[in-house]
Amino acid sequence: MSRKLKIAIVDDEPDMRESISQWLVLSGFETETFASAEDALKVIGADWPGVVVSDIRMPGMDGIAFLKRLMGIDSGLPVILITGHGDVPMAVEAMRLGAMDFMEKPFNPDKMTALAKKATQARRMTLDNRALRRDLSEGQQVMSKLIGASPVMDRLREDILDLGQADGHVLIDGETGTGKTLVAHALHAVGPRASKRFVPVSCAAYNDEALSARLFGPIEDGLPAVEQARGGTLCLEDVEALSEALQARLLAFISDQGSPAETRIIAISNARGEGRKAEDSLRPDLFYRLSALKITLPPLRARGEDILLLFTRHIEQFSEEYGCEPPQVSAQEAAQLLQAPWPGNIRQLINVAERAVLQNRRGSGSIASLLMADGDDNQQATTTEGKPLKEYVESFEKMLIDNTMRRHKGSIAGVMEELCLPRRTLNEKMAKYQLSRSDYL
Repeated sequence: MSRKLKIAIVDDEPDMRESISQWLVLSGFETETFASAEDALKVIGADWPGVVVSDIRMPGMDGIAFLKRLMGIDSGLPVILITGHGDVPMAVEAMRLGAMDFMEKPFNPDKMTALAKKATQARRMTLDNRALRRDLSEGQQVMSKLIGASPVMDRLREDILDLGQADGHVLIDGETGTGKTLVAHALHAVGPRASKRFVPVSCAAYNDEALSARLFGPIEDGLPAVEQARGGTLCLEDVEALSEALQARLLAFISDQGSPAETRIIAISNARGEGRKAEDSLRPDLFYRLSALKITLPPLRARGEDILLLFTRHIEQFSEEYGCEPPQVSAQEAAQLLQAPWPGNIRQLINVAERAVLQNRRGSGSIASLLMADGDDNQQATTTEGKPLKEYVESFEKMLIDNTMRRHKGSIAGVMEELCLPRRTLNEKMAKYQLSRSDYL
């Protein structure tokens, strides 16, 4: 339930302040009084949870100057002015400056109540809309980190948007390094709990006693995780590391919440890449509670040309970080990147990209050698499944145009000159690969 908004009453006359305050409190409002505009400005800031009722005639800063200051702080703040009979033209001008309404002395108490109700409703709507926009913005920022145009990534984003709005607990599994923690953040950020806390706990980072205290208390330096996440999301990483005793406590916590759950649990399992599944490590009743909804992340080797997109993005970032030119990826190296098995998935790709930038800065080494170095002694740098040559060529061509467009910041002329392509051919290839010049400007 939303908390009650305040009404700030600003008037230099104590009797008037108290009179207005008493009436509004009796009408069910919460008030805060100030003897001057200067005092009120020490408290009222952007997104202040309330509205303002102020006299116009005051020593020091008058109501008009006060209004201008308030509008500069928060143009969506409702301000109701109290005027004497001769101040009506001034009050009308004040409404042009942003005041919501005005009342003449002696004011009608019922009119004041009606205006206060109207103002608080408007303020609540403004604050709720701002909170929603912030939540949506945060959700969009997290979702934008899920880079990739492959069909499996399109489905993953759709699943996140769908499951983010649901109330059930979620189990996320997939191979190591596929981005499970990022997906957990995205599920929280796009859902109705986005304005509440997201509390991550690594179940593999503590011994049994310390983990019990971290999750359920008591702890010396604050609240346990289940209390911190109340109303929001509790994210349990490496959930398969929970002991039998802690699984029983977690199951009891989930059962006590009822339905719908006050706190949503997102469980992350890292067991899949080790030849076993979360259901092999968790008691069945807990597993079925946690896996009411489930997302399995695709391995990098199943994401096709996303590999080249991710690799080039990361070498650009590392090149900027290290202050050097990014290495140029040849057609042969692009094919090797696409064929690599990537057992460490995105985490491994990021490591390879950073080392590629560092060795390019030294003027030695190759991407192929980095891929071989990342494998074991018997592992080849190619997958067991080959692809038609046409697919490798198209992937490399798209990567090359994308990189060149980025380097020239969307300058078609610069790209045409560097790649020796006529305008029509470049346009056709950009359309084919769904590359838009506006994305590079």
